[in-house]
Amino acid sequence: MNRWDERYAGEAFLFGTAPNAFLASQRHRLPAAGTALAVADGEGRNGVWLAEQGLDVLAVDASTAGLAKSRKLAQSRGVTLHHELADLAQWDFGTERFDVIAAIFIQFADPALRARIFEGMCRALKPGGVLLLEGYRPEQLGYGTGGPSEVANLYTEALLREAFMTLRIEHLACYDAEIHEGSGHDGMSALIDLVARKPKR
Repeated sequence: MNRWDERYAGEAFLFGTAPNAFLASQRHRLPAAGTALAVADGEGRNGVWLAEQGLDVLAVDASTAGLAKSRKLAQSRGVTLHHELADLAQWDFGTERFDVIAAIFIQFADPALRARIFEGMCRALKPGGVLLLEGYRPEQLGYGTGGPSEVANLYTEALLREAFMTLRIEHLACYDAEIHEGSGHDGMSALIDLVARKPKR
């Protein structure tokens, strides 16, 4: 059993069942229809919300337990998602597959894996497609209210600008805020939000 299967074991949802607040606040940027990728979607709170907005969602995660809970959550909310058990170190993101990509707190990734994931997301966006990403900044280590303990896994504005330089950045903000997402993310947090769009040809 991998560590995420252990973390997702049991009935409770580690990060809750409501969508991430930043993701939900970007509803106005979503197309009325189209394809969406929920990266490392865990127990499904964000992928299910995207499906509720009318999108055709693929939720990928490395945890069998997480995907099982995602299916259960989707059923309870009356929506359907596609699920794929995936190791993102090997998974093929594809080319120009998705109108929307949501990457919410995917900071299990060390710098090498992060570079692969970020490059894969850029490639997988369709022209005109939008990337919605939220993560923790290094200052999060002082709060200790969620996220990794490795500073190398955290995001800075400069890091994200460089990683997504091929996209058009529509919104990039650093701020501290109280978040309450299950027991996994709870309390004052050092956040960074990114909205970036792939230019149309």
